[in-house]
Amino acid sequence: MKSRKPLVAGNWKMNGDVVANEHLFTTLRSALERTSTSRIDIVVCPPFPYLGQAIAWLSDTGIAVGGQNVAAADQGAFTGEVSAGMLADLGCRWAIVGHSERRTLFGETDEVVAAKTHTALAQGIGVIVCVGESLEERERGLTEAVLARQVDAFAAALAGPGRERVVVAYEPVWAIGTGRSASNDMAQQAHRFIRDRLALQDSEAAEQVRILYGGSVKPSNAIGLFSMPDIDGGLIGGASLVADDFLNICRAAAAA
Repeated sequence: MKSRKPLVAGNWKMNGDVVANEHLFTTLRSALERTSTSRIDIVVCPPFPYLGQAIAWLSDTGIAVGGQNVAAADQGAFTGEVSAGMLADLGCRWAIVGHSERRTLFGETDEVVAAKTHTALAQGIGVIVCVGESLEERERGLTEAVLARQVDAFAAALAGPGRERVVVAYEPVWAIGTGRSASNDMAQQAHRFIRDRLALQDSEAAEQVRILYGGSVKPSNAIGLFSMPDIDGGLIGGASLVADDFLNICRAAAAA
């Protein structure tokens, strides 16, 4: 039996509108009234314009709300950025950092991801730090080298205040939004490597860090993935926009 409490986070990406969101929140609230979530942490990460709506609908349900990104700076002349302090002021408890789409489409480096991690933790925001290899890197046998580089960049956060709010999400880039998912054993191998790599910084903290799997997680494959010893839940993309699918994934994590 794992000692780490499972966590499932829904990353809506750039999807949603006020009416559709309200329908989704209504369904989530109704289901949660009939389902115990005491064994699992649930986070919803809508686009920035809908964070207030999410907090208004979910703040009394036990579901936490998070941002999909966060600035590395606390404040200043950074047009279009949102700081960790602003997220906290609004009532957000989490932020996703270093998602592959931020790395590949917006040029975020390992150093930027590390800076965002430390800034968010300093403001009391938990971080879900994403790591993962591309298909080309996997086919060239570079998976562990890529993960080691990405993990080493932020691992020092385990030595500082707020380390209990560090969560890692392993998202193989080739499985995100493609319908392809890593096999249970493949995902477990990557998660174990990440945990062992974090242990080089602090072995005790590494055993407590929750490591999530992300990459085409569905109700049909969730229970198998979450039953692996080092997989502590999931970072869910498309399925988080379908209430029944998201809830069934949450139930799978609670049962694993």
